Amino acid sequence: MSTSLERYTDRFERYADRRPRVVDAVLVLTLMACAIVGSGLTRPGAAPPQRDTTVLIVMSASCLALFRHRSHPQAVTVVNAVCIVAATALGYVLTPLLLAPVMASMYWLTTHSGVKTARLYSATTAVALMVASANFDPTYASSPVPRSIGYCFWMLLPLVAGSMTRLRRAYVASVQARAEHAERTREEEARLRVTEERMRIARELHDVVAHHLALANAQAGTAAHLALTDPQQTKTILTSLTDTTSSALRELKATLGLLRYTDAPASASLEPSPGLARLPELVSTCASAGFTVTVTTTGEPRPLTSGVDLIAFRIVQEALTNATKYAAADSAHVHLAYEESRLLITVSNDEPSAVTDAEADADADADGAAATVPGQGFGIMGMRERALTVGGEFRAGPGPGGGFEVATSLPLPPATPEAPEAPSEATADATGEEA
Repeated sequence: MSTSLERYTDRFERYADRRPRVVDAVLVLTLMACAIVGSGLTRPGAAPPQRDTTVLIVMSASCLALFRHRSHPQAVTVVNAVCIVAATALGYVLTPLLLAPVMASMYWLTTHSGVKTARLYSATTAVALMVASANFDPTYASSPVPRSIGYCFWMLLPLVAGSMTRLRRAYVASVQARAEHAERTREEEARLRVTEERMRIARELHDVVAHHLALANAQAGTAAHLALTDPQQTKTILTSLTDTTSSALRELKATLGLLRYTDAPASASLEPSPGLARLPELVSTCASAGFTVTVTTTGEPRPLTSGVDLIAFRIVQEALTNATKYAAADSAHVHLAYEESRLLITVSNDEPSAVTDAEADADADADGAAATVPGQGFGIMGMRERALTVGGEFRAGPGPGGGFEVATSLPLPPATPEAPEAPSEATADATGEEA
């Protein structure tokens, strides 16, 4: 029942917003008919009032003033209050039909101007009606309390209805505002996710293309240098070059597949992604390009989450790529330190390196400006973004012994407590004997 009433109320309000003059005309004519009928009513046993044109003019003015209730609600309420007091002074009984215009003005005053203003006007009108009845109605003295309570009730009724209308409109407005806010939030979140996905794919493409092309360039240069002096070594390097380009094509195809197939199944994504388990393969590929990489591990190795494992591998891969392209030395050192809750990764070379795009990025970041200029790469920026996405830390700059050093700290999953060992049979037997 309430749902149907709300539906009809919404429909009526929408129609009133589209055709306000038509609705006002219908309401004014209805209220005028109520006032005309109410002017002919009297109490049982009392003589009917002498109906003349005066009361019709007064009530017509009261109803016609309602046309301005949207722009001047307070003035309309004052006019209706004066008209109903005048009708009381003329000897007419204040029935609900006669009070209908002033009640309608009170209702619109409440909806337009607020409850506080409507309370003041309602109380003033009720007092004015009591005074007018006491002076011009000889029957008022016989029952002043019930009559006064009736006046207060009829003045409070539009006040309550108008307050409910205001609350309902405020509720509808708040629901619409929440819906609009939720829509804007969804759009902003969607744009943010698209931006994050673009950056993630850009990092993947940078890692794949930069690393493999740098190694392929180094391998090709080494093969060209050894082509006449060491054909056998040249053949080995060219074989490794084929493996490097094939690996680059596979990873590039997997990354571009995310852009081509938006609804691809989970198996078509980059997971399971490369991790530290492929570190020996990476070292071997660098060695084929004439770049020696040594790997040391301290602490007890622990399994990593897929995200941290991928980030650790990509950071080592990018650091070795920069070292291969720019370092003056032909060797680098990778150190993995497993601590209680962090994995510390350090990639360094022992000799001063040439001016690199990585150093330029690091210097720019140290100055608080991570913007890139022509000729600078995104290696340091991408490594830092990867580390920060999982709550890690990152640093890149000159090493303590010279050269360039990349260091990152990534979170480790909490260690699983080991189950207590079961007591041996000998211990159990000994315990039983002592017992």
